[in-house]
Amino acid sequence: MNDFSLLEKNIGISFGNKNLLLQAFCHRSYINENPGFLLGHNERMEFLGDAVLELVVTEYLYSNYPDKTEGELTSLRAALVNTKILSEISEGFGFIDFVFLSKGENREVGKLKQSILANTFEALIGAIYLDQGYGECRDFINKNLICKLPNIIKFGLDKDNKSRLQEEAQRIESITPTYKVLEEEGPDHRKNFTVGVFFGDNIIARGTGFSKQAAEEDAAGKALEVKKWFNKDCN
Repeated sequence: MNDFSLLEKNIGISFGNKNLLLQAFCHRSYINENPGFLLGHNERMEFLGDAVLELVVTEYLYSNYPDKTEGELTSLRAALVNTKILSEISEGFGFIDFVFLSKGENREVGKLKQSILANTFEALIGAIYLDQGYGECRDFINKNLICKLPNIIKFGLDKDNKSRLQEEAQRIESITPTYKVLEEEGPDHRKNFTVGVFFGDNIIARGTGFSKQAAEEDAAGKALEVKKWFNKDCN
């Protein structure tokens, strides 16, 4: 087991009840493989942390952006509290080295790793709330997550990928992206689509999803990264 005092130092919080911190990092797969582990998995803490996280972000947006509509605030919140951003913060703190996983889980698999890290971040928020209360949660979230809001607003990251790609493509290259289904796999009730996004005749990126719309959104996001139009940093 890694020394969780190092993690406490990384996040700047010392837990009174260390078991809460340990449980926040316990993935369900570990419990399935180690039924004698004294603590439960982190899914209930994740549930709690998700609610606290949403409240803190909503409270901040409501107080600091009085001129924005409900729809605009909702889009900003969704852009801030998403798997990619939460996993990036978690990775920066080195969370993946502390998560209790089964031997079968691969710590290096892209989307799985992202999901585990984001869920662990929410579970940690739940653990902080239980151990130290709402104020400490708010301070931690403001310090480590809210800092990303200025760039989200500056670069329009609250917009969906297709809208952002179209705006940037028209502004920079005077072209409108088009989308084409390249492949369909699976049964009718669970088809997986592969879609290409094109600038003229040139394919820029491919995306996948269980609907054409989801695949197009995935392709647009990858095209933004290919073109380096996807600025996600807050520094």
